[in-house]
Amino acid sequence: MNKIKKTIVILISFCAIGCIFIAGINLFMFFSTHEQFSKDIENADCILVLGAGVRNEKPTPMLNDRLEEAIKLYKNGKAPKIIMSGDHSQEDYDEVNVMKKFAIERGVPSSDIFMDHAGLSTYESLYRAKEIFQAKKVIIVTQDYHLYRSLFIANQLNIEAVGYPSNPRYYKGQAMREIREIAARCKDFLISFIQLKPTHLGETIPIWGDGDITNDKPI
Repeated sequence: MNKIKKTIVILISFCAIGCIFIAGINLFMFFSTHEQFSKDIENADCILVLGAGVRNEKPTPMLNDRLEEAIKLYKNGKAPKIIMSGDHSQEDYDEVNVMKKFAIERGVPSSDIFMDHAGLSTYESLYRAKEIFQAKKVIIVTQDYHLYRSLFIANQLNIEAVGYPSNPRYYKGQAMREIREIAARCKDFLISFIQLKPTHLGETIPIWGDGDITNDKPI
């Protein structure tokens, strides 16, 4: 019986330590990045839009709102270029071309829009923004619950970044996203500390050039 009690105590202790660790990381991300929300940054290199899914060749509501905010920032002269970073790892699933088409239809020149076809995660999108696109000053556009992690990663990668939250409405399934985000913050805290290389790198594509170099099909 004593062994069972000891086992229970050990398990409870590990659970408590785990909860403290998870809560500590999440709180640290909140407090270390919240002052970077909605702040101006002089001479930003680009606006980075993080992918959030497409359906039937159209952005999901969440991605739609990110794109709308990014286009508004571009038209207000906050940055001269936009990076559309998302998942295009399969031929039949293409976030980035949908994102670029959306912006072109709303008046953004194709040459000012770069596509990151290998933005398979938040960490990889930011790592590639720095290493592939040579961006040093970035405006990140995503929903606020996701901005804490995005800005934390940018800070760890020595990218000067500010975040613009895009939350004009309620999104179905948001409660589950918030729960998943708690775990994702812990994962990216460790990955950012180690600074793992992303799945794909490649030759540099400087952001000050022509975005059409990233086209893989007629626009």
